[in-house]
Amino acid sequence: MLAPAERRRAPDTVALALEVAAATMAASGRNAADVPCVFTSAHGDLSINDYMCGTLASDPKMLSPTKFHNSVHNAAVGYWTIGTGCMAASNAVSAYQHSFASGLLEAAVQSASDQEPVLLVGYDTPTVGALTSVTDSRGLLAVALVIAPAPTERTVAALQWSVLGGADAVPTATPPASDAAKSLAGINPMADALGLFESLARLGAGPSAPVDLPLSPTLSLRLQLQPLNRS
Repeated sequence: MLAPAERRRAPDTVALALEVAAATMAASGRNAADVPCVFTSAHGDLSINDYMCGTLASDPKMLSPTKFHNSVHNAAVGYWTIGTGCMAASNAVSAYQHSFASGLLEAAVQSASDQEPVLLVGYDTPTVGALTSVTDSRGLLAVALVIAPAPTERTVAALQWSVLGGADAVPTATPPASDAAKSLAGINPMADALGLFESLARLGAGPSAPVDLPLSPTLSLRLQLQPLNRS
């Protein structure tokens, strides 16, 4: 996807995000150049941020221009639009521990208002260095999906969503069921997405319970998945 020069400059966060984005677009059968996108991450690239802080404190003149370039929060979505030639709207979102829910809400609202598909990509990586004293993120985790206003032959589910507030808000994300997913729950900000993806994987095996994702201490996003009737 990326030219050799961009591939050499791209950090691990970009490689992770672009891998799931490309796989999702291929599965959707859509042209990535035509699809608006929302990339969401709680922290962006923590490794580069740690390097930047350490270098600025010890020897500012040695700061790498390439690493500085990759330190911005929209680096991943920027590489994606360059690699795919996408000229549609692109957005980078961060809402700390609620980043996946906020990114999903952003993509869903954009898709509904503009009546076009939107690619959502979420990713987070481990905390390193001095930043571990102020925030905790472990493991690599990235997810992606395409939200569209109308189904195609490749659509896997219908999604209804609503925002709950006040006493109705759900303070914690719907927990995942599998042991592999549980190992990331609570230690990677993007793990809130796992309950939704497990529900998608189990769709058709029985009634689907709502999936709740906190947006803030007083707001949450409720998702209801329904299998498509293709008969």
